[in-house]
Amino acid sequence: MSASLQLRASSPSQLGAAFTRLISRSSLVDGQPPFNDQALVDAASGARALIVAEHGDVIAGAVIVGEGEFEFVVDPEFRRNGLGTILLERILDGAEPAIAGWAHGDHPASRILAARTGFEAVRTLYQLRMPVPGPSKDSPSTGSGNGGSPSTGSGNGEGVVIEAFRPGVDDEAWVELNARVFADHPEQGSITLDDLHARMAEPWFDAGDFLVARHDDRLIAYNWLKIERPEEPGEIYVVGVDSAYAGRGLGRTLMRHAFDRLRERGISTAALYVDADNVGAVHLYRSLGFADHTVDVQYRRPLAG
Repeated sequence: MSASLQLRASSPSQLGAAFTRLISRSSLVDGQPPFNDQALVDAASGARALIVAEHGDVIAGAVIVGEGEFEFVVDPEFRRNGLGTILLERILDGAEPAIAGWAHGDHPASRILAARTGFEAVRTLYQLRMPVPGPSKDSPSTGSGNGGSPSTGSGNGEGVVIEAFRPGVDDEAWVELNARVFADHPEQGSITLDDLHARMAEPWFDAGDFLVARHDDRLIAYNWLKIERPEEPGEIYVVGVDSAYAGRGLGRTLMRHAFDRLRERGISTAALYVDADNVGAVHLYRSLGFADHTVDVQYRRPLAG
């Protein structure tokens, strides 16, 4: 296998449909994408390196590495041939000792490869799912994100309005709020205005799926949905509440609005990702009816001394 492989640096735009096919084939077999959105955004901009393993004209595997971490995938047709080891060796050649790697799905092969190369699990990310529930007694009578009237009332907190994100108006305020909310989060809190705009340029983006809460016209919370295809689960992409408004039920209220929006879009299943050690969020989501679906694990080599 190794003699017939060529490793080279590339970019998503250069690879085009071939890279999309690799992701689609792997996602179909594994039940989830091999790369997270920020890794793909950074690979497209050049902030992270994309390395592909080619077998003739076919992309047999790919690595995205940078920002102190890596993710890689092997095409299902080329698995169990040592390609994962080859890609990992390429990643680790000259890499910083503290580099971390993500295993999306926590597959047995990933655990075996991690143990063989001295990596230990340091972080666990749950994907939770649940059927989209029917309207609750507190559901707004009109949509808050598809052109309907904004939702107000005591169920949202005194003077709080929930409505759709306004592209070109709310951009900077959202980036600032997101940075505050996720100040201790290694990925989400570092999203820049350019990162936001890159996501807004994606085919799946719809401002009506980006629900925000305002108080006195100030952005205080949000629930961003990612809906790609109606036959697939709708993702609760990211939820954030300003710490000054914590404890007022805004997170739960935004989840009700998110369910309403998913129903409006014809989505039957909701999905989300949450860190296992975020006990409060895990408790909230489980209390709403979410259950385990898959697990992502981040690995790192222990530092000497």
